[in-house]
Order: sequence, then structure tokens, then C-alpha cells
Amino acid sequence: MKKITIALLCIIMAAAAKAQITDTSALSKNAAYAGVTPAKKHYKAIYQLDTNDPKIIDKALHNMQSALNDPRLAGKLELELVTFFSGTDVVLKGSRYEQDLKDLIKKGVIVAQCNNSLLQRKIGRDKVYDFVAVVPSGNGELIIRASEGWVIVKP
Repeated sequence: MKKITIALLCIIMAAAAKAQITDTSALSKNAAYAGVTPAKKHYKAIYQLDTNDPKIIDKALHNMQSALNDPRLAGKLELELVTFFSGTDVVLKGSRYEQDLKDLIKKGVIVAQCNNSLLQRKIGRDKVYDFVAVVPSGNGELIIRASEGWVIVKP
């Protein structure tokens, strides 16, 4: 009986040691991963901004800059930011986001505001930064872009 117990204990310890080696191998393999290699020549994403929560706005702007700075996407990326509902506040004259928006546009990003939101909120076009595009509807923009293969990102 003692020999069987010792044999079982040895088998269990060997299995545990093998599992630990496998775990270490999986951890090393994961640590070596450097991200997927882009296979396409062109990538398109539209960022949906429908809130005036500064944390969400900052996250969206940061995420867009991060995508623009990804070396795998250099020269292959087309981005759009569409604002509507409460996100309209971002593109109103006097908002703290003027320079952020200009910087995105200078990098080729389309920044567009939903006209329906302007009408619903009774905001004149003259209250929106003059460098911001106006589209008939933010949802329409998302639907059309999605149908064209664009990725929709909602921060």
C-alpha cells in the first residue's frame, strides 16, 4: 500500500511539474505577442460620440489619437468622429475641445455633427465651430458607414 501511495504521489507531482512548465510556456508565449499584423491595405473606423461626459469625451479623443499613432496603421487609416445628442456640446464654439478637434482634422480625421441634434436642441449652425462638418443625421452616418464596412467605435 505504501508503494502505491508513493507511486501516486510521484505521478501527481510529475503532472503538476509538467503543468507548471506548460503554464510558464503559455505566459512566455503571451508576453512575446506584439499584436496582429495588418493584412489589409486600408482600415476605416467611425467614432460615435453622443455624450457630454468629459471622461468619455477625453477617452474618445485619446483612443482616436492612439489609433492614429499605431505604426501598424500608418498610412492605412481613415477615421471619422460623429457627434450627436449630448455629444453636440463638444463641437460648440467655446468648448474646451477646439484644439483637440483641429488637431484631429489636421491629421485627416473627419469631424461631423448631426444636424438633427442641432434642430432638436434649437442650436444654430453659427454656434458650431466653422471647421466642423454637418451631416443630416448622426445615426444615418453610422448606418451608412457600417454598411460600407467601417468599424463603429463607441467609447
